[in-house]
Amino acid sequence: MAGLIADPFRSARLVLHLRQEGVTDDGVLQAMETIDRAAFVDDPALTLLAFENAMLPIPCGQIIPQPVTTGQLIQALQLKRGRESRVLLIGAGSGYTAALLSQLASDVFAVERYHVLTEAIRRRIVDLGLSNLAVRCEDGLLGWPERGPYDRILLAGAVTEIPEALMAQLGKGGILVAPVVTPEGQVLMRLHETGERERLGFRHALPLLREGRSQAL
Repeated sequence: MAGLIADPFRSARLVLHLRQEGVTDDGVLQAMETIDRAAFVDDPALTLLAFENAMLPIPCGQIIPQPVTTGQLIQALQLKRGRESRVLLIGAGSGYTAALLSQLASDVFAVERYHVLTEAIRRRIVDLGLSNLAVRCEDGLLGWPERGPYDRILLAGAVTEIPEALMAQLGKGGILVAPVVTPEGQVLMRLHETGERERLGFRHALPLLREGRSQAL
């Protein structure tokens, strides 16, 4: 099982900042205290920044979003207590968001378009003992239909419209959360399997998710 963040002072400071920014779900905060963000940073020179509310670069031109952004995304899923939900994550990146979700869900299935990032996540899954997390390299906008249906689907990058292929993989009572590009900027949308839509506040824009599996990296 993943170990606690080594520095309790930095951990407490991060949680305080998250609460001030509206991330108040106790389960989400506990997960962010448990999973050490520094374990997902490739450049040792950036390790100390892992405890700050900073966006961090990772290979393939991708990023680890600010912790407050990650917290807002996961909180919007409204995950049930007791780790009951099956979750699909689109845009796994470093694997940090997937690892957090593994602390809150029964099973997490993550899709990443870059082979380099996918292999790094697989190594971290073993290192951290995250037995309920699986990842594959594929076009995330197509989802992972063989493992569905899902109780929750999270897009960790922005889209201009919600792919129907993902909505089709929601189970009964399921929820999909995604940053969506609008003329007014990015908004966080929560879509219910019933057809209900909610527009949530979202302060920090995320890069667009790209179609297809990367052929180069």
